[in-house]
Amino acid sequence: MTPDGPEVPSLAFRVDVFSVFPSLIEGALNDSVIGRARSLGALDLRCHDPRNWATDRHRSVDDTPFGGGAGMVMSPGPLFDAVDAVQPVRPLLLMSASGRRFDQAFAEELAKSGGFSIVCGRYEGVDQRVADHLCDAEVSVGDFVLSGGEPAAAVVIDATARLLPGVLGNDISLTEESYAASRLEYPLTTRDRRRFVVGRCRRCCCPVTMPRSAAGDWLKRSNVRARRPDLLEQAPPTQEELASVDEFGLAGEVEANIEVDGSMHDEAAG
Repeated sequence: MTPDGPEVPSLAFRVDVFSVFPSLIEGALNDSVIGRARSLGALDLRCHDPRNWATDRHRSVDDTPFGGGAGMVMSPGPLFDAVDAVQPVRPLLLMSASGRRFDQAFAEELAKSGGFSIVCGRYEGVDQRVADHLCDAEVSVGDFVLSGGEPAAAVVIDATARLLPGVLGNDISLTEESYAASRLEYPLTTRDRRRFVVGRCRRCCCPVTMPRSAAGDWLKRSNVRARRPDLLEQAPPTQEELASVDEFGLAGEVEANIEVDGSMHDEAAG
């Protein structure tokens, strides 16, 4: 046993989280896919409460902002001492509104890193010296404000840990899901062939009659064009993608809004 939990294999992907509410991290990442990864020893998640390194009898981790202002600011002392004592795996990331936008590509980078750590902010924010001299980078999950860094940290850890070998159980899932190769996963249905209407239920034929792989290719391209055309601008359809649907006379559906150079074309503008 270790102070933070049971021993895990040395090859486990380690993530250290510094938070004044560690239960928020544990609660979010203790079940389902990530919980199984932890129980199997693939993910070594360790939470550390900076209050344990506070020096006053109230275990304070915040202070009034220099120069005045609303709210309180997380003090640098307990965080510096906590990191010095724990020696977390690097990079050490600070969840921050001014950080790099987290996306699938970022998650893939972290999954290949061997491990990382996160500092979760609270109150009005974190003393700037933590970002400047303690952490290696700042990360943001989007242009919105949360009550603390814990939900954002859980997003980063979940998105990264599921990419680790063996965590999903079927690695093919990683190649067919949304944002793989800048695409969205195609619309999914079960084998239930009924048509569901409010108040009644009628049988109907499956709308897709072509082989699943080809249908998936076509639906995936159509889905991304309709819902996230910016992804097609980032990565225009390849010749292989177009050829995969041309057999069924559907290539025009994919190419309809795409110019020769790959940029999106506004049909309304001609």
